[in-house]
Amino acid sequence: MKFNIDKDQLLRSLNYCQGVIEKRSTLPILSNVLIEAKNSSIKITATDLDLIFIHEIKNVKIEKEGSTTTSSSIIYDIIRKLSPENLINFNLINENKIQLESDKSEFNLNCLSPKDFPLVNENFTDNEFLINSHSLLKLINKCKFSISNDETRHYLNGIFLHQTEKEGNFFLTAAATDSHRMSISKVGIDSKKNFEPIILPKKTIFQLSSLLDDYQGDVKICNIKSKIKFEFNDNILVSKLIDGKFPNYIQVIPKNNEKKLEIKLKIFLNSVDRVASVSSDKKDGVKFELLKNLLNLSVNNPNSGDGKEQLEVKFDHELNISFNSRYLLDVASQIDSENIIFYLNDTSSPALIKDPSDNDSLFIVMPMKA
Repeated sequence: MKFNIDKDQLLRSLNYCQGVIEKRSTLPILSNVLIEAKNSSIKITATDLDLIFIHEIKNVKIEKEGSTTTSSSIIYDIIRKLSPENLINFNLINENKIQLESDKSEFNLNCLSPKDFPLVNENFTDNEFLINSHSLLKLINKCKFSISNDETRHYLNGIFLHQTEKEGNFFLTAAATDSHRMSISKVGIDSKKNFEPIILPKKTIFQLSSLLDDYQGDVKICNIKSKIKFEFNDNILVSKLIDGKFPNYIQVIPKNNEKKLEIKLKIFLNSVDRVASVSSDKKDGVKFELLKNLLNLSVNNPNSGDGKEQLEVKFDHELNISFNSRYLLDVASQIDSENIIFYLNDTSSPALIKDPSDNDSLFIVMPMKA
């Protein structure tokens, strides 16, 4: 195997691989990336057995076709530190050694046989459909911060993706919860799809999110049995799915929250962030003391002190309620409108939070005990 390749193209591909490969793998081959040179393209593959990432770099000058695997972290670190806009020459000297040359630098890296690299061979041709990358990224971003880290309830460690229908219109709907908060968002699709409900794992979600950040266009989705494949922009991501039943989240959506609180988003974000600074533990509750068109925000921590601010709001009732400041900031960061709207009931009932410019997303946050 012998080829030369643009540094920046390869670096981008290897950067994505770092998010897939486990740092402490028990199998040495899983710490490696598979590099394949064939038909004027280089294919880079990384896997942790649950997630496979494949990136193809086209129009590469290949002198000799072939394949090998080498340490992902080492090759990434080297290429990251090479001079920008340089060509890198690769030469597989023998089965156990690959040589990298660029400008005045030369490295010889150890290799493992590509025959030992685990690859997926399922046929994903059935049940394919396309979705706009912006729509898919929206679903992920609106929900990913609500994913649970509780390993005892593994079915909450991801985003529940499923198809829904309303008045003859079809949607791809996402939901995530950690039992203290919940995010729900949907995007329209052109027709009913052959798509079974799935729970997409957290690691896959964050990998997909970073890939979609750099891409605008369609994403091809296909799921079979216990796996799903996303294909776009010379990238393929194949992931195992979480085996479990996601709870009936519709039942949790508050029905009687009729006390509407409307606040300027930027002022609210900054104010909550400031008063929460008093406490190093962001789990300390931010207390809302609500009067007619006034919100008194306060945080009190016996070890560090207290802070309070007063905001002008739109509200026609009186109510005291407390929330985890981190949860409020997470939700507020996903609001695109100038205002954020809370629908409240009483001190102990969950808050329903909406974005006035997005009727397809909603957030639910449980109050903290006073």
